[in-house]
Amino acid sequence: MEFVIISGLSGAGKSNAVKSLEDVGFYCVDNLPVDLIPQFAKLCMATKGMYERVAIVTDVRGNLTFDGLFIALDKLDALEFEYTILYFEASTEMLLKRYKETRRMHPLMKDGTTLLEAIERERKLLEPIRHRAAYIFDTSQFSARRMRGELIRLFAGNSREHSMVVDVISFGFKNGLPMDADLVFDVRFLPNPFYIDELKHKTGLDQDVRDFVFSYQQTKDFVARIEDLLSFSLPLYMEEGKSSLTIAVGCTGGQHRSVAVAREVGEFVSRFGFETTVTHRDLDRR
Repeated sequence: MEFVIISGLSGAGKSNAVKSLEDVGFYCVDNLPVDLIPQFAKLCMATKGMYERVAIVTDVRGNLTFDGLFIALDKLDALEFEYTILYFEASTEMLLKRYKETRRMHPLMKDGTTLLEAIERERKLLEPIRHRAAYIFDTSQFSARRMRGELIRLFAGNSREHSMVVDVISFGFKNGLPMDADLVFDVRFLPNPFYIDELKHKTGLDQDVRDFVFSYQQTKDFVARIEDLLSFSLPLYMEEGKSSLTIAVGCTGGQHRSVAVAREVGEFVSRFGFETTVTHRDLDRR
């Protein structure tokens, strides 16, 4: 079982970390009272595999000291329960900028202290937990996407590919480009089944249309090159922090060539290990 404890400075990126871990299969609990951590860990163990990957967030919202957290961690150690502590921090200048941009109130400002004083006070309070962290992330120079990529690299494991969904769409150029497309492949140079009487009123979903399109060597070569590109680029998109990627394949009307090629590309991406959807935008536009 993986049990991750997330802590760190307010505004340093803990919420984004939770979202990233949820994307790779973690069950996440925000601001769990420290006294409940040992009982929660026992509950997770008692479910016999239902909660194999768990992450909890604990920070100054519920604690002005971390004595209670260390007592809870000692209890986990006594149970021989393994856990990993992630600590998130950022420079004071960056935290000031983020709070000014979001207009949120720092949790330690309730007693009238200034934002700068609250940040420095929190940094001092959290120093003991920082020393016990297995990983320390300074998000001052990290974009949210880069941070997501780092967490995926560390914790996705066998669920790595499932952290990004790939949508493959066929379309017709005469009806316009899909607005959300990340990659666009134009297959209008391929031989067109539209000009074959027995295929004209069929679509790329029909086997004889698919066989016609792929009977040409240029189709096979082009799809092989697309697959080479995707083999190289999909893992990099994922590590950059992308949660979804849209691949659009277009022909003139979106009925024959684009549909057949999009099906082939979708099957390849699925075999490559990514969660994949294949849709045909213009099939109903006859």
